[in-house]
Amino acid sequence: MDYLSFIQSKVIRQREELANTLSIWRFKGEKIVFTNGCFDLLHRGHVEYLAKAAALGTKLIIGLNTDASVRRLKGESRPVNDEEARALVLASLSYTDKIVFFDEDTPLELIRYIQPDLLVKGNDYRPEDIVGYDIVKAKGGEVITIPLTEGYSTTGLLDKIQH
Repeated sequence: MDYLSFIQSKVIRQREELANTLSIWRFKGEKIVFTNGCFDLLHRGHVEYLAKAAALGTKLIIGLNTDASVRRLKGESRPVNDEEARALVLASLSYTDKIVFFDEDTPLELIRYIQPDLLVKGNDYRPEDIVGYDIVKAKGGEVITIPLTEGYSTTGLLDKIQH
């Protein structure tokens, strides 16, 4: 098996490329989970968070900020890893079904397009403050927060590397 090609096939550049996949998943009754982030330096906290998110449904879609989006949100020194590298690492996780890039500051339009059954973020957010809450709730879906692993953050990791 060509594992690299399999991993790369999980990465979607344009949300419209998801249309057939979403139709098939919905026809099969799959429970679609969506989460998003920059995932600049993948660490234990990310892996645990994403594994818990994936366990809530049957298909996990990760919205991934483009490099330009990360720079606007985190500053000119970020991202450390470019979007292709971040996508490849995330796609290599067995529980990841699709990675979809978004260039906006928030994944609102991507959530509107995907219409996930579950919208998941870390518990540093209140569910009603999560971008896309109204969209998911209006279609009868759930918005869930997951406890974050203490002591693990990209900012903390970068600080540790620099010192």
